[in-house]
Amino acid sequence: MTHYPKVAVVILNWNGKFFLEKFLPYIYNSTYPNIEFVVGDNGSTDDSVSFVQDTYPSIKIIKNDKNHGFAGGYNEILKHVKADYYVLLNSDVEVTPNWILPVVRYLETEPNMVAAQPKILAYHDKGIFEHAGAGGGFIDKFGYPFCRGRLFHKVESDRQQYDDNREIFWATGAALFIRADVWQEAGGFDDDFFAHMEEIDLCWRLKRMGYRIGYVADSTVYHVGGGTLNASNPKKTYLNFRNNLLMIQKNAGFFACWWVIFIRLWLDLLALIKFLIDGKPRDAWAISRAHQYIFLNIFKNAKKRKRYAVKENRTGLYKKSIVWDFYVNKLRKFSQLNNKNFY
Repeated sequence: MTHYPKVAVVILNWNGKFFLEKFLPYIYNSTYPNIEFVVGDNGSTDDSVSFVQDTYPSIKIIKNDKNHGFAGGYNEILKHVKADYYVLLNSDVEVTPNWILPVVRYLETEPNMVAAQPKILAYHDKGIFEHAGAGGGFIDKFGYPFCRGRLFHKVESDRQQYDDNREIFWATGAALFIRADVWQEAGGFDDDFFAHMEEIDLCWRLKRMGYRIGYVADSTVYHVGGGTLNASNPKKTYLNFRNNLLMIQKNAGFFACWWVIFIRLWLDLLALIKFLIDGKPRDAWAISRAHQYIFLNIFKNAKKRKRYAVKENRTGLYKKSIVWDFYVNKLRKFSQLNNKNFY
């Protein structure tokens, strides 16, 4: 590769001095030759901005007026960043020295490939995949996301079983590479998502526009995960259930989306009951509030549906139910899924 497109590594920060102190040295030592580092601050109240200014004066700092969430925060910050590729990188990610070039090379050489992710392993146990992204994201016919290396809460050890670079359905927002012009064309993230699944919604939109999303095993990063919200936090439960239904309404086929949402409401009810049985009434109430949001905003969300002239790219869509395969068929690994059941 003789030409090196400009890459802007953009870290969205909110009171994250601990992670910046720990992981900025690795990011700053990235070996890619045409790179800009940006810390986008999302209304922090700690001294993380002054830390970056004092320790890394060459890093560009862009400040938001308040916490716009992950989705809105990046939308605001990227308005002020000029590059060929954006890399949206979580502050709790440890990168390896040559983590950028393999992904950029892949995006430059694969036709119509506009976004990609590296392999995501767990920071605290670097021999296993990390929940957020793992070996690339997929989605089933009912809108449930899953990954190579992670089905629901079950993660696999990394034994190089997913070391092939390939097309996927969605790439994680923990380390998302995307062409800047396509980010603009697609309109970035949906601000209403605030946090959680906004990258899946964006990738689904890109697939509907006929673009391709990739996974590059030649690049590896290590993600702490759960750096902002605890895994059992009712707010996270609310955002996950709400945003999942929202992205289905926005992106599934016109008639299919209502059938899928109808099924999902019943499946969500089972999850609500399980939370109650497990003694987690706040999480159960979070699911109820998520459903209320969808119904109260049904017409607003319907206006977000867009038609595209090109044929939708369905590669990475699982034709069956991952819920059924996981809980009834007891499948625990991506490799156990039949390839014939994927588009």
